[in-house]
Amino acid sequence: MEQESIFELLHAMDQVTNKLIIQWNRTFNENLGVSHILVLSHLYEHGKSRPSDIAKALGLTPPSLTHLSEKLISKKLAVRLADENDRRILYLEITELGHEMLHRAHKEGQELRKKLFEKLTSEERRQLRSIYEKLNS
Repeated sequence: MEQESIFELLHAMDQVTNKLIIQWNRTFNENLGVSHILVLSHLYEHGKSRPSDIAKALGLTPPSLTHLSEKLISKKLAVRLADENDRRILYLEITELGHEMLHRAHKEGQELRKKLFEKLTSEERRQLRSIYEKLNS
């Protein structure tokens, strides 16, 4: 019985996450997916990075990252840079336009989550925060 309730909890969590992603994709009209934003976030947090390192950090395959980066480059959200000492080594770096896009994507995500959590009472939000803190420890 315990396994079944854990499965139901995991399923409910997945449904909430999937619903948020679908809503975000519908409202964020930039022809970019969550994976593109994750790549931009990685570049913002870590600075210029080798594509293989980004793929590894985000759990993506190198071909997937190549596809994502091509779109980011074509939209001028990221640039490809050669290493100063070894021209065979390439990096991706976020652009100022990429920073702006990332900010807008995060803002849109915050608005969606705010609307979601407004459905809860203040006590339910307190309990949920306590649960998340426990799960993150």
